Amino acid sequence: MGYLTTHILDTANGIPAAKVNIKLYSLTPIKKLIKEVVTNMDGRCDSPILSEQEFKKGKYELEFAIGYYFRHLGLQQEEPLFLDEVVIRFGINDEDSHYHVPVLVSPYSYSTYRGS
Repeated sequence: MGYLTTHILDTANGIPAAKVNIKLYSLTPIKKLIKEVVTNMDGRCDSPILSEQEFKKGKYELEFAIGYYFRHLGLQQEEPLFLDEVVIRFGINDEDSHYHVPVLVSPYSYSTYRGS
């Protein structure tokens, strides 16, 4: 059985993004909040966001509270922030695979990919 993980790296400061609130939504068949977690000091979650028992085919959305993270670091930015919540929509089509969704962030950009 597969499972879902994530990792957030703050590329502006060269550190893992700790204490970032993450919400996971299922979009199949309608948008529904499944889980809310917070990253640890390594920018990771302590356990998979979707465990083997919860892992199913479908469309999902991860919402990362990046604006709060940078405010908490003391970064002075004018409101409204350029990036506040970073939202990544993705699909799971193989229930036997590990899906890893890493995010690289700065106050003005982000990128992601399917990791391993």
